[in-house]
Amino acid sequence: MKKNLYVLFGLLVIASLALSACGGSAAPAAAEEAPAEEAVVAEAPAEETKLVGISMPTKTSTRWISDGESMVKVFEDMGYDTDLQFADDDIPNQLNQIENMVTKGADVLVIAAIDGSTLTDVLQQAHDAGVLVIAYDRLLVNSENVDYYATFDNFGVGVIMGTQIETGLDLKNAEGPFNIELFGGSPDDTNAYYFYDGAMSILQPYIDSGKLVVQSGQMGMDKVSTLRWDGIVAQARMDNLLSAFYTDKRVDAVLSPYDGLSIGILSSLKGVGYGTEGQPMPVVTGQDAEVASIKSMIAGEQTYTVFKDTRELAKQAAAMVDAALKGEEVPINDTETYDNGVKIVPSYLLIPFSVDITNYKEYLVDTGYYTADQLQ
Repeated sequence: MKKNLYVLFGLLVIASLALSACGGSAAPAAAEEAPAEEAVVAEAPAEETKLVGISMPTKTSTRWISDGESMVKVFEDMGYDTDLQFADDDIPNQLNQIENMVTKGADVLVIAAIDGSTLTDVLQQAHDAGVLVIAYDRLLVNSENVDYYATFDNFGVGVIMGTQIETGLDLKNAEGPFNIELFGGSPDDTNAYYFYDGAMSILQPYIDSGKLVVQSGQMGMDKVSTLRWDGIVAQARMDNLLSAFYTDKRVDAVLSPYDGLSIGILSSLKGVGYGTEGQPMPVVTGQDAEVASIKSMIAGEQTYTVFKDTRELAKQAAAMVDAALKGEEVPINDTETYDNGVKIVPSYLLIPFSVDITNYKEYLVDTGYYTADQLQ
């Protein structure tokens, strides 16, 4: 009996211990897992927008206004900031404007120079600051600090003008002789020489043969240039030519390399009776397809102009800048023509077009360069 009691007591102790282990003080609950700290990712600083300084020579020609506005639109559409300045045909003013662009941190300079030989020092400043330099439709000379040149085929522009006179006078078939006077562009603009040389490549053989006669004898850029492309200067010179050499002769053609000059020349001609039934206008060329000259063409006065689509030139300049800044291959198509006195400047040459009364709508209105209302 006693033995049984001991056994029962032992079983009770064991059961008590088991219950204590199972249901007594429960093991503390696992601590609630602390939320993981969110990883802090440092944002890379936003890339600074590049600044393109655009220096245009003047507002006196509508083409430069168009060039400047076109470039601003194209560059800003591509994500660049722009600083557009017009120098008002004042060389010190252009120098100051370009220096300010460099000081403000411009990454690129697109420069249409008043005088491409006057910017050597500021181009050195730009180079020292790591600024990319694009010469725009006027070559920057006497400096190695010119990276690229965006322009048209300027010799080709002159060839077009010479061919226009050849066609207008039917020089290949007509007997002649015909009287012609020659005008050149500004002597501080390298393009003026290409225009003149291109035109003379067509006209000189006819002069040599006597089919074309320059009654004034004034030939060569040293005699026929027109400083700053000034139409008033061209008009005054035409007045002098008419009074000195044409009181008893007719002018049959005038080589004019720019519409602004053409308008002045035409005013001079009208002043002595040209443009009438008895005295038709001579063949007069031009360049840039400015509104005043297209209206003159429609009125039967100016015969021709050369159209250079500055919208396309602005796009080309922007494409060259964009590629250069991204370290990509820069689009160029000429590495021989444009020697600036220190180096051959890699260039892209666009194609110019001959425009007359028969096709101005196709080139200028249908493409949206002008509206029909602008030419009324």
